[in-house]
Amino acid sequence: MSESAAVDPGAAQIRLTPLSFIILGLLDFAGESTPYELKTLATRTVNHFWVVQHAQLYAEPERLAGAGYLVRRQETAGRRRLFYSLTDRGRDALAAWLAVPTTDFMELRDHGLLQLCFGADRGPLAEAQLEVHRAKLAEYLDLIERGGPGPEGMLRVLQAGVAHEREWIRFWTEHGTSS
Repeated sequence: MSESAAVDPGAAQIRLTPLSFIILGLLDFAGESTPYELKTLATRTVNHFWVVQHAQLYAEPERLAGAGYLVRRQETAGRRRLFYSLTDRGRDALAAWLAVPTTDFMELRDHGLLQLCFGADRGPLAEAQLEVHRAKLAEYLDLIERGGPGPEGMLRVLQAGVAHEREWIRFWTEHGTSS
């Protein structure tokens, strides 16, 4: 197996995005991984609260490797899969990001609320939304019961998800009738 060469420090100036930190965090948790393994882990963890497009999990590690945040290794035989792992620079960037609490407010993009905003019939909309939120609540509770897959903070994230789903169930129960 071969490793890519060291990166020219002058070429290493890139802007780190939330996706960059997702990749760094997943690799910190899982260790060396292929993009496919990152996709599987993201589906089980961060996709519960931050949707990551699968294609991004193939492109972003390459960008981070080019800037020296990850090291890239490729199998020399067989499927010639690519593996990525954190460099010291990647660990330092992740630690620095984790050390500064965010003041960014969450982005709420809810199709049900969008339909409600523009006058959808509340009864059928509320029924549909209640079904969705009850199913997600059951999923979160099941994941908590099984120990919550993923990094150390994942259990707390699932608990936040439970609280949100309970609030959405309360909201749609209360606002589902026409008045």
